[in-house]
Amino acid sequence: MKITSAFDGGNIEVVAADQPDNVRLNIRVDNASDHFQWFYFRVSGARGEALRMRLENAGKASFTDGWVGYQAVASYDRQRWFRVPTQYEDQILTIAHTPDADAVYYAYFAPYSQERHADLVARAQLADGVRLEVLGSSCDGRDIDLLVVGEPSEDKRAYWIIARQHPGETMAEWLIDGLLERLLDPEDPVARKLRADAVFYVVPCMNPDGAFRGHLRVNAKGANLNREWLEPTMERSPEVFLVRERMEATGVDFFLDVHGDEGLPYNFVAGPDGVTSVTERLAKLEDDFQAALRQASPDFQSEHGYPKAEPGEANMTMATNYIADAFGCLSMTLEQPFKDAANNPLPAVGWSPARCRKLGVAILDALYAVRDRLR
Repeated sequence: MKITSAFDGGNIEVVAADQPDNVRLNIRVDNASDHFQWFYFRVSGARGEALRMRLENAGKASFTDGWVGYQAVASYDRQRWFRVPTQYEDQILTIAHTPDADAVYYAYFAPYSQERHADLVARAQLADGVRLEVLGSSCDGRDIDLLVVGEPSEDKRAYWIIARQHPGETMAEWLIDGLLERLLDPEDPVARKLRADAVFYVVPCMNPDGAFRGHLRVNAKGANLNREWLEPTMERSPEVFLVRERMEATGVDFFLDVHGDEGLPYNFVAGPDGVTSVTERLAKLEDDFQAALRQASPDFQSEHGYPKAEPGEANMTMATNYIADAFGCLSMTLEQPFKDAANNPLPAVGWSPARCRKLGVAILDALYAVRDRLR
C-alpha cells in the first residue's frame, strides 16, 4: 500500500501506513500560515482492504465545526465523487472505506485542478464574444486569468464574478464552470439577454498558487486574499491588487464572490452588512436577488447564514464589503457547503460538483430578475 499527495492540489502527511486498518495521517499546514483543513490524497495497492484512515491533527484544523456531520469524498476515476463513512471523535477524523479498485482518491471536497482550470479557460475563450486577459502573475508566477464576456461600451453594465479566493473551496470553481457553460450558450435566452445588457468579468480562480499547493485558505505568501482588499500589495497579494486595479478601470455594477463554508450545511448569501454607505435600494436589491435565487433553485435558502454585522462594524478588508462601498453596487458573497445542503439533502453525493454547476446556472436566473435595477 502506498499513499501520496504529490500532485496538483494534493495535501497529506503520512505518519504510518503499515496497517490498512490503522493508517495514521496529518493534514499539511498552509505555507506561511496556521490554516489547514483541505486534504487530497491517493491510496494505491489497497483493493479489497478495509481501510481505516485517521487524520490525527483534525482537532487543530481551522474550522473544527466543519467535521461535525461531515462525510469525506472518494473517487476511482477523479470524475465521479461519492461520500464515504467518516466520523469525528476525540479530535480525530476517521475515514473508513474498502476500495473496489487498485487506486482510490480521497478529498475534503471534489477537487478542481489547475489542469481542469486550464481546460475551462481554453474552452471559454473560443466562444463568440469572449476574450481572455491575463492580469499578471501570482506570487509563484502563475497566470491570473480573467474571462471578459462581451464588448464593453458606455451603456453596458459591468458584472464581476470571482471565485476561489480561498483555494480549498473548490465548489466555488465548480459553480463558475456551470455558470459559464450557460452564459456562453448562444441558444439560452436568459444568457443572450444578460450578455446584450452587460459585460461579464469572470475570475474562475483568484488563488492559483494556493490551489496548486493544496492550501485551504491562503496564497503562497500566507495571505488570506479575502482580507486584503483594502490595501493589497504586489508583494503579498498580487492576485487582489491586479483584480482590483482592473475593476477600477471597468467600474462594477454587480459583484459576486463565490466561496464555500466549512461548518454550515447550506447555500446562502452574505451581503455587505455593516457597511454604512449601503443604501435601502441596494438592501432591497439583495433581498430580491435572494428571492429570485430561491425560486430558481431549491438548493438555495435564506433562513440560515452568518450573523449580520452592526452598522459601522463591517470588515472593510473583505471583498464584498470593500466593493459595495467603493462602487456603490449590489455586492454579495455566495457560500456553499462542504457537507450536504441540509434543506435539500442528497446523501450519496452530498453537495457535489454537479449540484454546484446547477446552482451556477440558477445564478443567472436571479441576476436576470434584478438586472434592470443594477444601475
